[in-house]
Amino acid sequence: MISQFFILSPRGDTIITRDYLGNVPKGSTEVFFRKIKFWDRGGRDAPPVFHVDGVSYLHVKDGGVLLVATTRENVSPSLILELLRRIGGIIKDYCGLLSEEAVRKNGVLLYELLDEVVDYGFPQNSSSEALREFVLNEPTVLHTSKGKAAAFAGVGRGPTGVIKSVLDTSRADSKGRDEIFVDIVEKISCTFSASGYVQTSQIDGAIQVKSYLTGNPPIAIALNDGLVIGRREGGGAAEFGYGRASDIVQLDDCNFHESVSLERFETERTLELVPPDGEFAVMNYRSTHPFKPPFRVTCTVEDDPHSAFKAIILLQVRADFPADKAASGLEVTVPFPRAVQRVSCEPEREPRPANSQAWDWQERVRKLVWKLRKVAGGSEHTLRIRATLEDGLGAAGVRRGVGPVSLQFTIPMHCVSRLQVRYLQIPKRDKSYQPYRWVRYVTLSSSYVVRT
Repeated sequence: MISQFFILSPRGDTIITRDYLGNVPKGSTEVFFRKIKFWDRGGRDAPPVFHVDGVSYLHVKDGGVLLVATTRENVSPSLILELLRRIGGIIKDYCGLLSEEAVRKNGVLLYELLDEVVDYGFPQNSSSEALREFVLNEPTVLHTSKGKAAAFAGVGRGPTGVIKSVLDTSRADSKGRDEIFVDIVEKISCTFSASGYVQTSQIDGAIQVKSYLTGNPPIAIALNDGLVIGRREGGGAAEFGYGRASDIVQLDDCNFHESVSLERFETERTLELVPPDGEFAVMNYRSTHPFKPPFRVTCTVEDDPHSAFKAIILLQVRADFPADKAASGLEVTVPFPRAVQRVSCEPEREPRPANSQAWDWQERVRKLVWKLRKVAGGSEHTLRIRATLEDGLGAAGVRRGVGPVSLQFTIPMHCVSRLQVRYLQIPKRDKSYQPYRWVRYVTLSSSYVVRT
């Protein structure tokens, strides 16, 4: 049960607000935003859940806006956070995207949606398809500039540059085209020991579908023949009936959307369904089986031969994925002990192009963020960091306090679990019906930590 729901702009302006129970003070939006800014000033990300004066604040950030819920009850945080994510997904389905401008221009529609999704603080219905029967207002579409790109090129955009609502009844009009997007999105979590060994690893993945097909025909998504679900201790390739262990993709568990028919899944690993409106997850899965980490990081600390008040840190990142892939937006964060007053950085080799990497020393929190715009598979990058110390402890003092190193990255068209879509089948109506099929993969970092 939630007491309030509101959407805030990055500046703290209240765009949408709903008070369901009246048991939380009206100034809760200001209290929430002050706490968020407190963590921002400290160089840290605000936790998704925190408490102030007996009120629990839960929030997610999406599209540059903050979706927030408050409660005084002892509720499951994961339930409320999932509700907030689904509300964000509903806004995307109806408005085409989630942004401050989209929320402001569709305020009346969003209030109507909220009345159907949450009733007296209790979640009711979060299906975009089911909400169509109860929502009467039409969304206001937005025109975007060419400089603003979607996370995946071409998602939800018509040929005129107008962002389309996936709930638009004329999804494939005379100016558009029939198309369907199937995305395998994997978030990976890894923890490495100081010697470089993997201590823990996990994959949380989803097969996402967004359909713009006229008439909403049924589709069939065929996955790997060697897909095995359920952990089996000691199971080799022979046990599963395959000649090579590399043919097997092992998942611990999974769940499916209610529209999926599993008649062919056990024998052919094929999912059959009639895709509902909006973007939805056909299948969610989890795997704790070993996989090849996409990045290896080493961090060494040495004495500066010229001064006892300086130390040299060598930070090396190696991309352990195929050379035809490239990671984007790699950020390497290195915390330093309080003894470090300032740092100066220089790459081992001159970067090409010259603006392909940068670094930011956050003196208040003693943290260095190394940013690389694009990292090709198989490449190595090294940053030499010269740290100035406030005492003469040298490398020994720094070595005890530096780290752990954390990474954030995105690798398009790469899937660490090796799960693949063998084919995407759409029944043919006639020879002229040739819809566009887009199958894409992306690997994201969830928690990627290297101990030093």
